[in-house]
Amino acid sequence: MSESTGLPDHNFAVAEMQTLMTEITRALVDDADAVKVEVITQQDATVLRLHVSPGDIGKVIGKQGRTARSLRTILGAASMKLQHRFSLDIVEAGRTHHDHETHDRD
Repeated sequence: MSESTGLPDHNFAVAEMQTLMTEITRALVDDADAVKVEVITQQDATVLRLHVSPGDIGKVIGKQGRTARSLRTILGAASMKLQHRFSLDIVEAGRTHHDHETHDRD
């Protein structure tokens, strides 16, 4: 915690959010060992890039994106408490974000 503001330290907040997303996702998928949350720090926000096995991508996204939307809602609620903006990207394990975008256009 920062003594001057009473808010959690930025690094602590990022670690907590990374752990939260990892644990929730592991509970949803079949291949829990493939779950990895990569942290990408930007100027005013932190992107959590969630990697899951190709066979589990549907479980994380859910029907009509409901599960992914729920994960983002939880992330947003925690972001308000921590007063730091977080966003969530979901990609298949072994692919970079760029590979995923290129694959979607084919």
